[in-house]
Amino acid sequence: MKAVSDELLDELMGIMREASAGEILPRFRSVTSDSIRAKTAADDIVTDADIASERMISERLKARLPGITIIGEEAVSEDASNLAKLADADLAAVIDPVDGTWHFAHGTPMFGSILAIVSGEKTIAGIIHYPVLGDFLVARPGQGAWHVAADGSRTRLSVAAPSPVNEMHGFIPLHMFEPGRRAELAPRVLKFLRVTTWRCSAWEYRMLATGAMSFCLNDSLKPWDHAAGVLIHAEAGGFAATMAGEVYRPTMTKGHLLTAPDEASWNSILTALSEN
Repeated sequence: MKAVSDELLDELMGIMREASAGEILPRFRSVTSDSIRAKTAADDIVTDADIASERMISERLKARLPGITIIGEEAVSEDASNLAKLADADLAAVIDPVDGTWHFAHGTPMFGSILAIVSGEKTIAGIIHYPVLGDFLVARPGQGAWHVAADGSRTRLSVAAPSPVNEMHGFIPLHMFEPGRRAELAPRVLKFLRVTTWRCSAWEYRMLATGAMSFCLNDSLKPWDHAAGVLIHAEAGGFAATMAGEVYRPTMTKGHLLTAPDEASWNSILTALSEN
């Protein structure tokens, strides 16, 4: 497995800052009907900012890392066969240029940009940038998870302390599960102190990695949503696996991913969500 150096990590963060300043923030709160389009559903949308920033990040990465395979959310949306390239790539970049596009398009600042560098089916660097705040969450295997402020100062991250199920706060996007599964889960979420969804993986992983929220159950596995966040969460001390007990890999496309403060908490949450 390859490794991402301190120098390269800083360069990758610089690329994301450049895309934010050049393509994302100038379009924030100026989205019009001409610059927003639906993808798979009325609330699954793409804007000019998504497309332009993905293009910029892709071009900068190809120039810095010749031969790298690019897996961009918008490119996969246009041609689903691009996703299959991730499994065979020696080195790949997985990009979500504007995660939380619904928020971005409606003028709220809860969006981010996500970049994962993947090698040998493992994420070797996870970076989430928050354009409005100008800060980052970053992680590399074995080196901890860090908040990098806009001024460059760094603070190590830790997930929430384990707690009883009835004291836990978590994320579950009930509306995104198929109807039968939604009906099963709906009464079970009442076992927790609070369950919500923010419609933005970048911000949900921020709340998990900083200890503000305890857990998250995801309805689907898309690498641009999870490849970076799972590494950041793990390096902050968390535990994640599918509900079937499989350890997460960026190439996984099926299953429901459950993140928790530790393995014991994960088992408690799984039990609460599986039993009436």
